[in-house]
Amino acid sequence: MNVGLPEAIAAEQGIVLYVDGVTVSFDGFKALNNLSYTVKTGEMHAVIGPNGAGKTTMMDVVTGKTRPDSGQVYFRQLHDLTRLDEAAIANLGIGRKFQKPTVFENHTVTENLELALKSKRGPFASLFFRLTAERADRIDQVLTTIGLTGQRQALAGTLSHGQKQWLEIGMLLIQDPELLFLDEPVAGMTDAETEQTSELLRQIAGKHSVVVVEHDMAFVRALDVKVTVLHEGSVLAEGSLDHVQNDEKVIEVYLGR
Repeated sequence: MNVGLPEAIAAEQGIVLYVDGVTVSFDGFKALNNLSYTVKTGEMHAVIGPNGAGKTTMMDVVTGKTRPDSGQVYFRQLHDLTRLDEAAIANLGIGRKFQKPTVFENHTVTENLELALKSKRGPFASLFFRLTAERADRIDQVLTTIGLTGQRQALAGTLSHGQKQWLEIGMLLIQDPELLFLDEPVAGMTDAETEQTSELLRQIAGKHSVVVVEHDMAFVRALDVKVTVLHEGSVLAEGSLDHVQNDEKVIEVYLGR
């Protein structure tokens, strides 16, 4: 029987996401194998690992795309995510950004953020959506955060690759999620865009819990956060980047390749 994270422990440790003993199999292959980890409130940490380590499946389980064969996944110690669908999980305050930016290229930057506000309220409510002064202020705040105030009337399709990534992060931020999963947010970016992205993520961490799944070790180092290394669906090592880079097991299965 699934038992949630004891409330006293969650409050004491500030745990926003609790994953314990999660296993997922596809045709006999264990994509996740007794995976356990936690994310604390306001924490940002990175998840790394070789291809096939289980990083995508881990995000799929938390966001409701994949049901685990066994294990527990709790959000704010109250919500059993294994019993909820993707929409319900998103409405709880868990956002996910995929590797490839998915913005509405024929709409302006501002319109993309307005659409993100609408989507939170469902299709029926969208028919009666009004851009109130409060919502307009919220859009202005997000534009400032993601550094696109000067491009607010530009069509999203005219933005650089990095700017599109920031816009999509903004489309998540405008819904004020408590927990964000970002899949390789700097893939394909220039060095300057990568540096700006690390500054952006440091800015939003604290107000939000952020999990960054990444391959770029220089970017992970710039974030200066706790690192979780996955291998064959389990946690292989955890700690600072220096700590995991010096772990013999990590060197053997990942960094030494």
